[in-house]
Amino acid sequence: MAITGSGSLAAFFLSVCVFTAELLLEGATETVTVESQNLATDNVSVIEGETATISCRVRNNDDSVIQLLNPNRQTIYFRDVRPLKDSRFQLVNFSDNELRVSLSNVSLSDEGRYVCQLYTDPPQEAYADITVLVPPGSPLIESRENVVSEGNETELTCMAVGSKPAASIRWIKGDEELIGETTFEEMSDRTFTVTSSVKFPVTKEDDGVLVDCIVDHPAVKELVAHKYLEVLYKPEVKIVVTYPEGLTREGDNLDLMCIAEGKPHPHEINWLRVDKDVPSHAVVTGSDLYIENLNKSFNGTYRCIASNAVGEAYEDYILYVYDSRAGKGATPKIDHAVIGGVVAVVMFVILCTLIILGRYFARHKGTYFTHEAKGADDAVDADTAIINAEGGHSNTDEKKEYYI
Repeated sequence: MAITGSGSLAAFFLSVCVFTAELLLEGATETVTVESQNLATDNVSVIEGETATISCRVRNNDDSVIQLLNPNRQTIYFRDVRPLKDSRFQLVNFSDNELRVSLSNVSLSDEGRYVCQLYTDPPQEAYADITVLVPPGSPLIESRENVVSEGNETELTCMAVGSKPAASIRWIKGDEELIGETTFEEMSDRTFTVTSSVKFPVTKEDDGVLVDCIVDHPAVKELVAHKYLEVLYKPEVKIVVTYPEGLTREGDNLDLMCIAEGKPHPHEINWLRVDKDVPSHAVVTGSDLYIENLNKSFNGTYRCIASNAVGEAYEDYILYVYDSRAGKGATPKIDHAVIGGVVAVVMFVILCTLIILGRYFARHKGTYFTHEAKGADDAVDADTAIINAEGGHSNTDEKKEYYI
């Protein structure tokens, strides 16, 4: 009976333990989502290969036990003891108010939600999400063609491989920002491959211009790939008169030089006379045209044509042969505007002078006749009027006449 009693007692205690465990388990399950005001932690972003630090902080701790669990809810640290056999986890600090743990050489597999747990009644939990950043590899620019002719369209493609999160790509051509078309592809290891393409027409001014593919990502400073554009363009032609310096006169010599620049360099330079033949004694040496002993029959348009693999271009020179004495001993050029101004000033002065003199003469002539008439109104005849005039002949010496 004792043995039987002992077995019954053992079974009773076993059932009680199981029931208690079930209650504890049920209580723990119910508190998974409970956020405590006494327990705090922080989310962490870390670059792959570097070290992440998780801090479980307790306010007003009453000697409750702190532990840290991994995303699989395996205990990493129970107080200051590490049950998990992963030496990358190291204790940084342990006290009543904090459990701080570092994780070195972080990889993508370490990403997830870590649990700070405080054994209280009921238990409390706080969550720290570790986000692993994976920087992209060095970007690479590829072009549809290495060399493009002016007027044609070129296409450039830039690729950033193996980033998390997906990188962004920008294009800069010289000082101008270009808008590209971007695609994203998620790889099996949860990283992304980003591809961006731009298309644009080119001109000869684009030759040697730098195009940048700029990759932006939170894990690194901007990464840049460069490419210099190589553009082929037809020649640019310019005719320079090396002799004579002034007018082209009969009997003079004429020396013209044709300057042509292009990419590739012009392989052919030709001279011709529009609508007529070049004079028979004209000499063409490379890009130079030389004509001796000019005469008026040589008048016309002379054209220099340069060509390369892209195309051809030309410039014209119009020759006009002057008389042999043209431009020699010519009278100095007269500034008619200055002469006209001087003449106008002189005429104005003369006009003003005539007006002043006219007014002066008019005034003095009137005074003279008035004096002659005084005392003549009562005279019987002309002789008496002369005798009776004021002052008479006796005052003749005092009267003065002025003529100008």
